[in-house]
Amino acid sequence: MSRVPWEMADKRKLSFDEYDELVNPRPEECDFDRVVESALSRRGFMGGVLAMGSFAALGGSILPTGVKAAANRFAFDAIPISTEDDLIVPAGYKADIVVRWGDPLFADGTEFDHATRGTAATQEKAFGDNNDGMDVFVHDGKMLLVANNEYTNREILSVSGDNTLTDQDEIAKGMMAHGVSIMEIAQIDGRWQIVKDSPYNRRITPQTDMALTGPAAGHDLMKTAADATGTTSKGTWNNCGNGMTPWGTYLACEENFNGYFSAEDENHEVSDELKRYGVSAEDWGYSWAKVDDRFDVAKNPNEPNRAGYVVEIDPTDPTSTPRKLTALGRFKHENAEAVVNNDGRVVVYMGDDERGEFMYRFVSEGVYAPGADTSELLEKGTLSVAKFNDDGTGEWLDLTPETTGMASQAEVCIHARQAGSKVGATTMDRPEWITANPNKAEVYCALTNNKNRGIKPNKGGDETPVGGPNPREANNYGQIVRWWPNDEDHGASGFTWDLYVLAGNPTVHDDANAGSENVNKDNMFNSPDGIKFDSNGLLWIQTDGKYSNEGDFAGQGNNQMLAGDPVTGEIRRFLVGPKECEITGLTWSPDRRTMFVGVQHPGEDGNSHWPEGGNAVPRSAIIAVTREDGGLVG
Repeated sequence: MSRVPWEMADKRKLSFDEYDELVNPRPEECDFDRVVESALSRRGFMGGVLAMGSFAALGGSILPTGVKAAANRFAFDAIPISTEDDLIVPAGYKADIVVRWGDPLFADGTEFDHATRGTAATQEKAFGDNNDGMDVFVHDGKMLLVANNEYTNREILSVSGDNTLTDQDEIAKGMMAHGVSIMEIAQIDGRWQIVKDSPYNRRITPQTDMALTGPAAGHDLMKTAADATGTTSKGTWNNCGNGMTPWGTYLACEENFNGYFSAEDENHEVSDELKRYGVSAEDWGYSWAKVDDRFDVAKNPNEPNRAGYVVEIDPTDPTSTPRKLTALGRFKHENAEAVVNNDGRVVVYMGDDERGEFMYRFVSEGVYAPGADTSELLEKGTLSVAKFNDDGTGEWLDLTPETTGMASQAEVCIHARQAGSKVGATTMDRPEWITANPNKAEVYCALTNNKNRGIKPNKGGDETPVGGPNPREANNYGQIVRWWPNDEDHGASGFTWDLYVLAGNPTVHDDANAGSENVNKDNMFNSPDGIKFDSNGLLWIQTDGKYSNEGDFAGQGNNQMLAGDPVTGEIRRFLVGPKECEITGLTWSPDRRTMFVGVQHPGEDGNSHWPEGGNAVPRSAIIAVTREDGGLVG
C-alpha cells in the first residue's frame, strides 16, 4: 500500500497497521534489520544469524554442538493447504465446535440471531467476538476456559453492514462483544460444551471495574474526572494474546487500544505522547465516544493513559476485580509469557506489536513460592527493553528514571515506548507472540512481516536495508527469532540469538524469498503470529497472513497452524482454517488429549459462512481437536 496523506485517508477502512502508520509514523529503518544486515556482512550468509545453533538453516546437515538428533516427534501426517470454507485437520483427528461468537453463557441468555446479530443486552451474557489468546484452568475439579475477545468486525456485527456504527444499541453491542469470556466447560455427549449457569461463567467487558496497580497507580497522568485518585478504571478491550501466571491467574493483553478514542471535534490535536501510541481525534468506526464520554480524548485526555496494559484476572473467583499491571509497561501488548527463573523470580517477556517498536522483559523483585502471597510479584520489579547486536549477542536495557531521564518510574511505565527510545532499544518488525521452551532456557518471538522493507519512501516504503535473512524487498513472509539467556538465567542482562525460520514461498521464488531451508512446498506459510510450546517442547506456529493464494502467496492457501521441532528444524502443517480467518489462540486440556484452537474473523472480506455454512453469518469460534483413538494431541 502506498502511503496517502492523513487528511485524504478513510481511516475506518484501513487495517490496524495501516491506521497506525498514518497516525504514528515510525523510523524509516528498523534497527533489527540493520543488525541482521551487519551480521551477514560480518559473517556471511551460512555463517551468520541463521546458523547460530539452527540445524534447519544449514540444510539439515549438522546439528548444534552437543545436540543429538531426536526421533520423529510428530504424531500426525502433514496436511496440504486448503482454500475451502472449512477447517481441516490430519487424518485420525477430529475438530468440534466448543463455543462461537454470541453463544449464551447462561440459561436465560438468548441464542444467536443471524438476522439481528443480537443486542447489547444479549451480547453481555454471551461469548464475545473475535476470540484470540486463551488458556485452561482447573479449579475444584472444574475445567475453566478463559479467552480474549479482541475486537469486532463492524460490517458483520451491524445488520446494515456499515463499517461505522451509528445506532446506539449497535455501538453498545460492539462494546459488549469486546473483553474476556470466562466459562466452565465439560465433555457432554462426547464433546466439549459450555456448562451454562456455572458460577464461574463471567463476561469481562469495557465496562467492568478494574484496579490500577504498580508504579503508575495514582499518578497525575492516570487521574480523570471519573477517577480523581487514578487508582481505578473501567474495562479492558482489544485483548490480543495472553499469559498464565505460575499461581494460576490469567493475563489478558491490551493491544490496539488506541482506535477506540476520538473527539467530537475531528480537528482536535492530541499530544505528541498520545500520537506515539496511535491515538487521534478519529477512531476506527466503533463510535464509543458517542455513548461514553471517557472515549472522547478532548474531554478526557488522560483516559488513553489508562489503557495498554497487561490485565491480571482470577478466573476461579467470579467476584474478583481484574488488576491492570502498570509495572509491566504501557504499549500494544501482544502476549505475556511468564516463566519462573532458576532463582525463583518471575520473568515476563512481552512484545509491542507495531512496526518499529520493541521487545520488553519484566523481572520481579520478589520470588515465587507456591502458597505464598503473590500480590506484589507483578507490581514491583525491573522493566527492561531488548537491544540486539550484530555479533549474535544482545542485552536487556533497564528502564528507570536514571537511564531514561524521566521524572519517575510511573512516567517510565506510562510512556514505555518513549523510554525504550531513550535508552536505544532495537526497533523491531512487529514483535508478536513470545513463548519460552518449557524444557530449557530458550525463548522465541514471531516477527510477522514488514511490507515496507527496501521500498523507496515515495512508493510507500521506508528503505529498510535489504540483505541477509531478509534479503528481499517487502518482507511479505516474516520470521521467528529466538534467544538463549546467558548462563540459562532469564534474569541475566545478556543473551545470544539467531533466527529459527524465515517464512517464504519456494514455489514462486528461488532466492531468499523462498525461505530458509526448513521451508518447502509442502509446509510453506506467511506471517507467523501466534506461537506456543507444548509440554513436550514442540513449537506450534499460527498464521495471520495473506490468503489470496496468488502472486507471492500462490499455493499457500488459507491461514494455518503448523508444528516445528526446535532441534531438527522440521516444520509440519497440522491445521488449516476456513476462508479469510486468522488462526490464533492455543491451549490444551490437562491430559493433553484435547487441543483448543481459536478461529478468528472468518469471512472478514465477506466470503465465508463458517462454521454453520449456507447463508449463515460467519462467527469466530474455539474448536476442540482430539484424536480418534483418544491419544495425546501433537
